[in-house]
Amino acid sequence: MDVGGTFTDFVVTNTESRETGVHKVPTTPDDPSQGVITGLKEMCEHFDINAGDVHHILHGTTIATNAVLEYDGARTGLITTEGYRDILHIGRHQRPQHYSIMQDIPWQDRPLVRRAQRLTVPERMVPPNGEVLVPLDENAVRVASRQLKSDGVDSIAVCFLFSYLNPMHEERAREIIEAEHPDCFVTTSASVSPQFREFERFTTAAMNAFIGPKVRTYVNELESTLAAQGFCSAELHLMSSNGGVATAQMVAERPVITLLSGPTAGVMGGKLSGELLDRQNLITFDVGGTSADIGLIVNGTYSEASARDTWIGGYPVMAPTIDINTIGAGGGSIAYIDGGGAFRVGPESAGAHPGPAAYGHGGDRPTVTDAHLVLGRLLQGNFLGGEMNLDLAAAIGVIDGLARQLQLDREEAAEGIITVVNANMANAIRSRTVQKGHDPREFSLVAFGGAGPLHGVEVARILGIPEVIIPPYPGITSAVGLLTTDLKYDAIRTEFQTSVQINSDRLSNDFNRMQAELASQFEKGGLNEHDVTYTRSGDLRYIGQGYELRVPFADGPLDETILAEVFQAFETIHIREYGHVFEQSPIEIVNIRLTGSRRMAKIKLRPGEAKPGATLSAFEERPCFFRVDDSLQALDTPLYQREQLATGHRVTGPVIIVQKDTTIAVPPGASATADASNNLLIDTGV
Repeated sequence: MDVGGTFTDFVVTNTESRETGVHKVPTTPDDPSQGVITGLKEMCEHFDINAGDVHHILHGTTIATNAVLEYDGARTGLITTEGYRDILHIGRHQRPQHYSIMQDIPWQDRPLVRRAQRLTVPERMVPPNGEVLVPLDENAVRVASRQLKSDGVDSIAVCFLFSYLNPMHEERAREIIEAEHPDCFVTTSASVSPQFREFERFTTAAMNAFIGPKVRTYVNELESTLAAQGFCSAELHLMSSNGGVATAQMVAERPVITLLSGPTAGVMGGKLSGELLDRQNLITFDVGGTSADIGLIVNGTYSEASARDTWIGGYPVMAPTIDINTIGAGGGSIAYIDGGGAFRVGPESAGAHPGPAAYGHGGDRPTVTDAHLVLGRLLQGNFLGGEMNLDLAAAIGVIDGLARQLQLDREEAAEGIITVVNANMANAIRSRTVQKGHDPREFSLVAFGGAGPLHGVEVARILGIPEVIIPPYPGITSAVGLLTTDLKYDAIRTEFQTSVQINSDRLSNDFNRMQAELASQFEKGGLNEHDVTYTRSGDLRYIGQGYELRVPFADGPLDETILAEVFQAFETIHIREYGHVFEQSPIEIVNIRLTGSRRMAKIKLRPGEAKPGATLSAFEERPCFFRVDDSLQALDTPLYQREQLATGHRVTGPVIIVQKDTTIAVPPGASATADASNNLLIDTGV
């Protein structure tokens, strides 16, 4: 199940019979668990499933993300090294907008920890090995804990200098805080992000503390409610930002690992569609009600975000994360004229309530969904498979209001909304392809989410992409992606070793210690270490560079041969990223990483059914508006049910294809073919 901004999506699968069913319910923003439980009960009833027969429940959640974006977390305190009270405020000498003299700096304007709740204690460790220079003043920690407790603080982050080299002081401080304030949520920076860069490490720990109580409460209550509803045999796992899932206990302790939970599941679902078609280079294009999430898969592997690229709500986050670009563009994105007279769409969204005017819940501003309905691309009486009727009159009313402002016809204004939002989404894709040295024309676009298939072809054409892939269940691809994952945990250590002076014994020992830590985490979930597969990698750079590149480490003893391969791989990646290498410059291993994965049962989709000689007939034909040769025209457009398209069936645009969880637009000049993999392949005609 995946909780989105507008709908909560469900997919149920039997991994033996390959039977699969899907379901959607409206998201309940005030308490997302209500929509989750309602949908689970409806789905079990609809598909005649006994709750006690469910073995795994996998959950993509937006609780952590929304807490950050809405600045709705716990009252948080910070205990740090004496003299370093203001690291969270100072940040770095980086301006989010280089040339603006009036700009919002989130960590200053919306601090995760207010200055009054940032306290210091005497302690100090020093590099390179974390030796104690100043012992921890335990009494000062007690005094600080009591003061924060009296201030009404619910959560405390402990962030000491160089704790990534030696976490002893942070762990002792945690013990003291838990004794003084038993109900407090306590986070240490070394347990969340044991790597250098104080500002990013402190911010990541503070964010974990800020969202911790809310996520912990949600997860614990959800587990209890699931048990009460009869799901006693089901293991609850939640999607992490690293492409795997984690146990409920792990997420309750480190909620920061779920900040991109839903979008990450979408990338995994898109990757599955590509694998079924043997496509190695994919752009995943997940458009929902409030946002569009862009992911990149190169040579069958999704890219991971670097420390400098991961920002949530304007705050840097140093946690393992798939590289995803999110913009405010979706079905609920609001169209408006800004103060300068420019026509804009998003990032503000109508959300689930009241939603677009077409939902009939009181929405009074024009949105992307309203525009599609006015253009005839959405069916008034066949939304969500007929479970929801759209209000055409309300959509016309809000579009007409915008049209008067723009001095355009109704349909021209509606099509203008689509054109602007498509351009916004194409620019987001360029930022992950062209700006990173990838030619989008060499990729396939996997379009999903409730609104992705409506926009996929037109966005692909802007970028010159020749093929769009529509998964079997586009509207719930993120939920499907959850059923392709493994249990996955990460560990990291900062090393600072150079290619001219490598201590391979120290590297090996640190990898071994990290493996022991991960094995302990898996054992807490009742898993045997022998069921876990470990993968090594490192963050490397030339000495003097400011940021690193991720490089895989081969299995086996870290001898001269393997280390030489690592340094050669770094130079290969450096050429790919920057176009050159510095052959005479020493290479520095900054961090080493270890990922532990335990394989889980996965969804197995039945192949599409070929029906030789079967005729394909539209269930309706209606005028829909499309732009042809720079002219907006009402074209007679056949409408098909997706279930009608058997393997090998091909339709030529303009065509609208409907299914319960989405609507697919095939504009003039494009053609769609049903594939044996259950995907729909659209030739964009470029």
